Amino acid sequence: MAAERRPAAARGVFVAGTDTGVGKTLAACALLHGFAALGLRAVGMKPVAAGAVRRNGAWHNDDVAQLRAASSVEAGLSSVNPYCFAPAVAPHVAAAEAGVVIRTTTIAAHYARLARVADVVVVEGVGGLLVPLGRRSCASEIPLRLGIPVVLVVGLRLGCLNHALLTVDALRMHGLRLAGWIANQIDPRMSRKSQNLDTLRQRIGAPLLGLLPHARNPRPDRLFRRLDINALNTRV
Repeated sequence: MAAERRPAAARGVFVAGTDTGVGKTLAACALLHGFAALGLRAVGMKPVAAGAVRRNGAWHNDDVAQLRAASSVEAGLSSVNPYCFAPAVAPHVAAAEAGVVIRTTTIAAHYARLARVADVVVVEGVGGLLVPLGRRSCASEIPLRLGIPVVLVVGLRLGCLNHALLTVDALRMHGLRLAGWIANQIDPRMSRKSQNLDTLRQRIGAPLLGLLPHARNPRPDRLFRRLDINALNTRV
């Protein structure tokens, strides 16, 4: 059953990926820097993270750390990352092993806390849009519950057309609004990149917000200039 729609307490955007490892965190951090450059208080959120190590009595996840570093507003770790699991596996598997139930009501409560201290909340998903969170729930229920639109990160590599278009169809089927998409060149040797981009422009019914180039050590505090933050700001 689809999650009940709930109005967002403040403006926000959900960063989804066509797959795992396509650059969601990089894109989310670039968006945070971009919103801050517009003079907006921006905070990142990673509701569910899998793959963490114990440091100083708390779980540390690299994606969460990057989001906190890119935020222009300080917020408590428990709200930025309500669910954190040690093994880097599918979240429903990690949650089951930990004896935890991932609840969108809990995520929404923490989102509301972040929304009270920020103008924009950038929420990063986990895995792909339909990755399971529990026996009957999946990641698409998070933006639906929060009432926020989606920015889709498309990892440019062989197979990206199918992954991207399937995800766009899934967004529509689940009643989610696509505010725009970001192309991330994760394979620097991808053949026919421009033709693939042209195909995606023609078939995705939302604006291309920008292309992130391949880089060994990407800097989201610089890469945001490659994104049309103004266009996104009018759509969230």
